[in-house]
Parts: sequence; C-alpha cells; structure tokens
Amino acid sequence: MLHIYKYRLKCIIRDKQMVFWSLLFPIILAVLFNLAFSNLSKSENFKEIRIAVAENDELRGNPQFTEALNSVPDLFDVIYTSKADAEKLLEEDDIRGYIYFDQGPKLVVKRSGINQSILKAFLDDYVQTGSTIERIMEKNPAALQGGLIDSVSERNSYLREISHGKAEPDTVVNYFYALIAMACLYGSFSGLKEVTALQGNLSFQGARVNVTPVNKARMIAASIGAAVTYQLFVITSHILFLVFVIKVDFGNQMFYIALACLVSSVTGVTYGTFISSVNRKSEGVKIGILIGTSMIMSFLSGMMFDKMKYIINSKLPILGYLNPANLITDAFYSLYYYDTHTRFFTNIGLLCGYIAFFGAVTYLSLRRQKYASI
Repeated sequence: MLHIYKYRLKCIIRDKQMVFWSLLFPIILAVLFNLAFSNLSKSENFKEIRIAVAENDELRGNPQFTEALNSVPDLFDVIYTSKADAEKLLEEDDIRGYIYFDQGPKLVVKRSGINQSILKAFLDDYVQTGSTIERIMEKNPAALQGGLIDSVSERNSYLREISHGKAEPDTVVNYFYALIAMACLYGSFSGLKEVTALQGNLSFQGARVNVTPVNKARMIAASIGAAVTYQLFVITSHILFLVFVIKVDFGNQMFYIALACLVSSVTGVTYGTFISSVNRKSEGVKIGILIGTSMIMSFLSGMMFDKMKYIINSKLPILGYLNPANLITDAFYSLYYYDTHTRFFTNIGLLCGYIAFFGAVTYLSLRRQKYASI
C-alpha cells in the first residue's frame, strides 16, 4: 500500500497540466482578483463634499446658518465666495453645489447624485428646524429663554449598531474564499486520474493493476491518499500566498483553518473519484463534467458575483447546502466573521457527509467492476 501511495504521488507531481491547473491557475486568478479589488474598499470611503456659499447681506443676517455648517465639519468643505464665482466653480465641477440667500436659502446644483442629495437633505433640515422655531415663538415667546433652540436643534439617535461577529463584513474576502473553494474542487481532477488508473478499460496501467493480487480497497485508499496529500500541499500553498502576498484575512484560528483545508481537499478529491467511477464515458467527457460543475458551483458560491451567494441563501437556501463550494466558502468566512463555531462545524459536518457519500459510491462502483478480458 505504501509502495502504491509513493508512486501514485510521483505520477501526480509529474503531470504538468495537473500542476498548472491545480496549483498555478488559482494563484494567477488571485493576483487578478487583487488587482481588481485592491481599491474597492478605499473607493467607498466618504470624502467631504465641496460646496460654496454665496456671501451677501442676508447671509450675514443669518449667523445661525453659518453655525449649522460649522457643526458638521466632516460633512462639507465650504468655500465662501460671491455668487458669480460660485457659479463658475460649479460650472468647472470644482464644487458639487452652492447655496445663496434670497428670501431664504436656495440651492443650485449642476446634476443629481448622492452628494447633491446629502446637501439638499441638510438644507431641508435647516429650513424645517427654522420654521419650527418660528412657529413655537409665535405661540410662546418665552420658550426662547427655556433653551428652545438647543432642544429643537438636538438630534438623538435611538438605534444602536450591533455586530453579529468579531470582524466587519467584507465582501472582498469572500471572493478569495470562493477561489479557495474552486481550488479545492479542482482536486477532483486528481481523484479522476486516480480512478482512471484503476480502470482496466480506460488505461493500460489500469489493466495491469486489475490483474495484480492486491486488494482493491487498499489500492483505492493508497491512490486517494496520494491525491489528498498533493491537494493539501496545493491548498496550503494557496492560503500562504493569499495571507502573506495578497494580505487576505483568514483569522488566527490555525487549527480550524487546517481542519477546513483537510476536509475541503478530501471533498474535492472524492468528488472526482465519484464522477469518474459512476460515469462510463471517456476521460475527456469526465473532465468536461468536472470543469462544468466546478465552475457552476463556484459561481453559485459568489466567486464571479458576490451577491449570488446571498441571493441563493435568501431565495433557495437548500441549494447552498447542496453546493460543496458554497460550504467551503462559508466555512472559511465563518472563521473570519463569527464569534462562535456553530456555523463552521455545520459546514464541516455537511462536507464530511459528502465525503462519506462520494467515497462509498466510489468504492462500491470500483469493487463491482469486472472485465471479461484485459
């Protein structure tokens, strides 16, 4: 058994196409992902909205408006200038809009957008607050001495943000976790090669193996063990590359990360042995099935479109549990985000169930295979 394991491992390592697609191709994709997503989070950071305020006598007669602008220093970058200069700045896109007073504050913008909407909301709130104060003073002039302006201007928030996990949600890391899931499923090619090497009707090597007096269960275990060993090396290399080169956060729970790598690698390999053992077609057809199903499962786990994972979870959650790539992605994300390991072990348990199913079907299929002549 050790002899078979050693030489099957040598055969896998010497397969240049296998090494490229399983080891190098995911690393190339990781580099491309990093180039595409490196500035994604930075682009979402809020920047002060550059606006202008046209100075005139009415503005100088409303010092409370200037105080309102100064109360939100992180929201607006204000330029005080003439109305003509403000129009010029707006035309040249140096500001998002400008405010001038003409029987009350007026807003001028060049186009619609999120910054313009924020500016309008601020001005509407100022006008409404001023109107409220005027109405109250008309009915009760003494309210001004009772702290009316402070009480009306005060803004209280009754919502409290609570995090469900130990880290901030990050859609970018999910792309890389899905990439790891795809790399694990690419281990199915190793599993396919190992089963092909045991089938006498598909390879000369398989014909020689089937006439040997070696127990078939030992041959299957040694071959799958070699494929899993190689796949563990591949996944470990990918994670080290992502952590130390791409700087992807996997958390600091090394034992659970290693467990996820082991279970995910075995899942990928046994999936390949399963497809190869139940399908009587040629090796090329089996490889086509593995590529097609791996890509579909990776897509549904969010590798190409991050919101697809959440669409599946909300619209058809059962599909997420039937997709090994989604379970692998979710296992790594649960280590990154959640405080507990409940979701992690749920995913690992389901993956172990798939391993048992794929392994049992592989063994039963290969054990029953007999050849009239070799």
